[in-house]
Amino acid sequence: MIVAGNQKMRIFDPIMEAQIRKYPIGTQDFRVLRESEFLYVDKTEFLYTLVTNSRQIFLSRPRRFGKSLFLSTLKYYFLGEKELFEGLKVAELEKEWIKYPVFHIEFNIESYVDVNSLNQALESNLSILEKVWGKDVTENTYPSRFRGLIRRAAEKTGRRVVVLVDEYDKPLLSTMNNEQLNEEFRTILKGFYGVLKGEDANLRFAFLTGVTKFSKVSIFSDLNQLNDISMDRRYAEICGISEAELKTNFAPDIENLAHANNISVEETFTKLKHRYDGYHFSKHREGVYNPFSLLNTFEKLEFGNYWFATGTPTFLVKMLKAAKLDITRLEGDTRIGADSIMDYRAESKNPIPVMYQSGYLTIREFDEEQNQYVLGYPNEEVKYGFLNELLFVYYSNQEERTEIDYNKFVNDLLNEDIDAFMERLQTFFSGFSYDLENKTEKHYQTVFYILFALMGQRVAVEPHYAVGRPDAVLEFKELVYIFEFKLDGHGTAEEALQQIEEKDYAGKYNLSGKKIIKVGVEFDHEKRNVRRWLVNN
Repeated sequence: MIVAGNQKMRIFDPIMEAQIRKYPIGTQDFRVLRESEFLYVDKTEFLYTLVTNSRQIFLSRPRRFGKSLFLSTLKYYFLGEKELFEGLKVAELEKEWIKYPVFHIEFNIESYVDVNSLNQALESNLSILEKVWGKDVTENTYPSRFRGLIRRAAEKTGRRVVVLVDEYDKPLLSTMNNEQLNEEFRTILKGFYGVLKGEDANLRFAFLTGVTKFSKVSIFSDLNQLNDISMDRRYAEICGISEAELKTNFAPDIENLAHANNISVEETFTKLKHRYDGYHFSKHREGVYNPFSLLNTFEKLEFGNYWFATGTPTFLVKMLKAAKLDITRLEGDTRIGADSIMDYRAESKNPIPVMYQSGYLTIREFDEEQNQYVLGYPNEEVKYGFLNELLFVYYSNQEERTEIDYNKFVNDLLNEDIDAFMERLQTFFSGFSYDLENKTEKHYQTVFYILFALMGQRVAVEPHYAVGRPDAVLEFKELVYIFEFKLDGHGTAEEALQQIEEKDYAGKYNLSGKKIIKVGVEFDHEKRNVRRWLVNN
């Protein structure tokens, strides 16, 4: 159910009503959302299930996925503010509405450039609470002050305390590229969060949210009492918008979007699904949509890259470069063990767990026999935004990068002007900093892959054939291009074409009715660019 403020949704004309509906973009306070009559997809049944069956919980979700709003909803529930929940599912379920002392701790308040910034964040949060619950002069460390606050609040009210921590990992994510500072932060926060375990008797409920779960030797070694629901199938839709919720609650918005873009409702729904759906937080549940992107699309009436426009964490980009990750396998051929997908270790150099937890990869399937998750991009917004970010990182001439016209590459191929395409490609390669897998065929294959993907076409890199694999296949409506790359000293353009023929890479397209064009490409490892190419069609 979706409601506006405290009123249940009315029957209305979809086009007119969608124009006046208020979308809670950037609104993270539940009271503000309800009193200002913003639209709200009712997630309070999840809330009631959690508070009834659990006591200390951790939830990981990507940024801009509604974690802070859900935390705020918990806050007002535990404050007993029944009137804010009128018309919602929890109002039918909850009978007591008991008021508890609530500690709402936020870490999204600093840039975390040094230890002092973390100290300021902790000081700010504790000082606010101490104004309400008092302070003992003997408490001179962050853990002792936190512990004292919990005990005093429980004693003064006669009720156990509720602790809600928003973005617990923000200081750690901000310092991922500074190993020494990150270690200092982990030490400080480990002691601070460790209070929750020692004060279990005084806690009614604790809920921590973040992007990444820092495990083992890090913070969560002292927080092993937390129930991690991040991949619990019962809570897969606790944040985000399910397909059922989209169809039921946003029908007028989809109609309005279709009208604004001169396409059918069916086409609009399909486009929304391809762009913003596909996040899987359990191996047994359907995907959910990115709520931030959906709301922006409905408000602006344009299909845009809204989630990605909010920025890719610097630490993730640097981690990817350091790991020399095979970008071509992120389409849906990346595997990770079930024990590792949520087990991010600060000292690890493997970016895959944090890519999943951050929302850049999602679960495509689960291999029961191997006990492995198969991961890939969740949707087009993430895929193309991520690849464009990589291009930004690797392309050394930033001014020229902004002027790359992918349509010209597409037109060259559609016009079967291979010489123009390859010459344009030479210019393209000259702008790269070569921080990929340098001086190998994989380096060139990766650059081809990024280029082809950003051209917006269907790309297959090293597709698995029984007789072997071509380096890249680019398929258009009436044309198929098959590329084979050779690095000088390891083969020529002639040998590349010969391999395409001998391995019969074109075989699967012979009955497609499409024209097949085979291109053998030879690279010069000294000049780090295309040297020669030959075409057979």
